[in-house]
Amino acid sequence: MTITPKRTQDSVIQMTELVLPNDTNTFGNLMGGRLMYWMDIAAALASMKHCSAPVVTASVDNISFENPIKLGNVVHIEAKVSRAFTTSMEVHLRVWGEDPVQQYRYKSNEAFMTFVALDPNGKSRIVPPIVPDTEDEKNLYDGALRRRQLRLILSGKMKPEDAEELKALFA
Repeated sequence: MTITPKRTQDSVIQMTELVLPNDTNTFGNLMGGRLMYWMDIAAALASMKHCSAPVVTASVDNISFENPIKLGNVVHIEAKVSRAFTTSMEVHLRVWGEDPVQQYRYKSNEAFMTFVALDPNGKSRIVPPIVPDTEDEKNLYDGALRRRQLRLILSGKMKPEDAEELKALFA
């Protein structure tokens, strides 16, 4: 069975949310947990768009919050598959806040999440490979193998000495 590769741009999801009082903490900032929830949804949609199958979250890499998003501001989330492995996909997310009154956008954060595609029996299934087009997409694609090996080491599924891509960084 041959699986046709797909372009990175074919998986792009853009999600927009308005920060309401119920979404904020006592400082009037968007709660981190609420943002992570929205990011998980956007990343799952990008993964499903790529593989045309249901998906589950396998891992969430470091999420650093650079700038808070205030009550009344708009949240923009862009998610796209940066690389596909056999049954899993790494999704790159970028998040911006936007002040609709002052009309300016600012970066809030960036993250990587990993999703696994499922067959009708709930077992992992093969996903199409990714073909990056732009320089940014190629850089994300190239770094994905190192990030994957690091995730596998941290989860105990790979021994550090078996991480060939990471060895090259430290040799």
